Amino acid sequence: MVASSATTKRYLPWVVATALFMEQLDSTIVNTGIPAMAANLGVTPLSLKAVVTSYILSLAVSIPISGWLAERYGSRRIFMLAVALFTVSSVLCGLAVNSTMLVASRVPQGIAAAMMMPVGRMAIVRTFSKGELLQAMNFVIIPALLGPLLGPTVGGLIVHWASWRDIFFVNVPVGLAALWFAKNYMPNYRSETQRTLDVRGLLLFASGAGLLSWLLEVFGETNLSPVNLVMLAAMSLALLVGYGWHAKRVPYPLLRLSLLSTRTFRVSVLGGFVTRLGVGGMPFLLPLLYQLGLGLPAWQSGLLMMPAAVAAMAMKVLSAPMLKRFGFRQVLIVNTLLVACVIASYSLVGEGTPMFAIVAIGLALGLFNSLQFSSMNSMAYADIDAADAAMASTMASTLQQMSMSFGLAFGSLTTGYFLNGMSQSDRVAVTSSLHHAFLTLAALTVVSSLSFWTLQPQDGESVSKGSEAPANNPAELRT
Repeated sequence: MVASSATTKRYLPWVVATALFMEQLDSTIVNTGIPAMAANLGVTPLSLKAVVTSYILSLAVSIPISGWLAERYGSRRIFMLAVALFTVSSVLCGLAVNSTMLVASRVPQGIAAAMMMPVGRMAIVRTFSKGELLQAMNFVIIPALLGPLLGPTVGGLIVHWASWRDIFFVNVPVGLAALWFAKNYMPNYRSETQRTLDVRGLLLFASGAGLLSWLLEVFGETNLSPVNLVMLAAMSLALLVGYGWHAKRVPYPLLRLSLLSTRTFRVSVLGGFVTRLGVGGMPFLLPLLYQLGLGLPAWQSGLLMMPAAVAAMAMKVLSAPMLKRFGFRQVLIVNTLLVACVIASYSLVGEGTPMFAIVAIGLALGLFNSLQFSSMNSMAYADIDAADAAMASTMASTLQQMSMSFGLAFGSLTTGYFLNGMSQSDRVAVTSSLHHAFLTLAALTVVSSLSFWTLQPQDGESVSKGSEAPANNPAELRT
């Protein structure tokens, strides 16, 4: 039996944060272990690209169904099932005797990860009042910021001091702890209306999103001709457009696009989508700058990612008072420009840059990124009814996952474009290409700030100030 409401509110953010950290860490920690895995399994490192892509693909195509499962069978049951499946799959990955078993074990791991975050976020939205939501979201968002930063460093240390198999075994104690806490503190929300699963919509969206995610993951590392790549990209976009057409014509669509008519939700997920395209490339580009551009060893490069993680945690204390004082509109407009300035400042980092300056830029990036994500994620639910929490969480999680994947691909493609024709062993050429890539990502981030100008000054006050905004009636929200 789940604990009282007060106790649930105390521990539920820990439950969701633990699962999210495990998911986010696992999505990046594997990359540094690929060479060791390949050597142990007797294959080439390139052939193990599927270890990463299988996880990303299964994650991308499975997120949309998580909301329906939670509404049908209950949030606690689905969350615990997801954590258990993730933990068991991690064990199977660690016990893999060949590359085929390893790749096959990553598929259910990705499916489990796809269910954990949307269901956990839905439980947070339905448990906490609008006035308490910002504080709860601030706590939960920290693992999402720490995971991608800590993953490469932790993975490198594990491979150096132990076995690549321990990369997966570290999930076991975390998963068992998450299961125990979920059993005792995860509320079991479910919908009273049993809607049917939109199978046709699932096939359209999963096919389109999966194909597009796969193209982004293998772009530049495949033998497909440019014509074939363009045709596959057009096919994926056609499938997604087909889903949009289908969703307007069925009573219970997989993703209810009508929620985008609510201004705060629309600006958060669509405006945030563009913002994440710029920010999403940084975890990929910064290690390249430190290792290839500055010639630093991998362990030192990993340590330079730590200031951003520390600053992200510090912003947890500052974001709520700032949003209460200035409001979502003003904070998001100004902070998005500040994020862009920090990204652009990396174009000034070179071999002669003092280490304290690099650390200072990392601290600024962590502070502004943390405020950006906390603001966008909490504002998304400011005007969403509790009955729509599962659907809103599913849509937000789906678009966030896609935008971060697209951001990594965009950062990679941008760097490759500026590096075209130059030797990757030429440190000056690599640094110059990365500098141009940082400026491009910064420009994209500036463009994304335009979406936040469409907000009204009182938007999100039910979250930032714990009260309903004066203009929060359905007609004015849907503009």
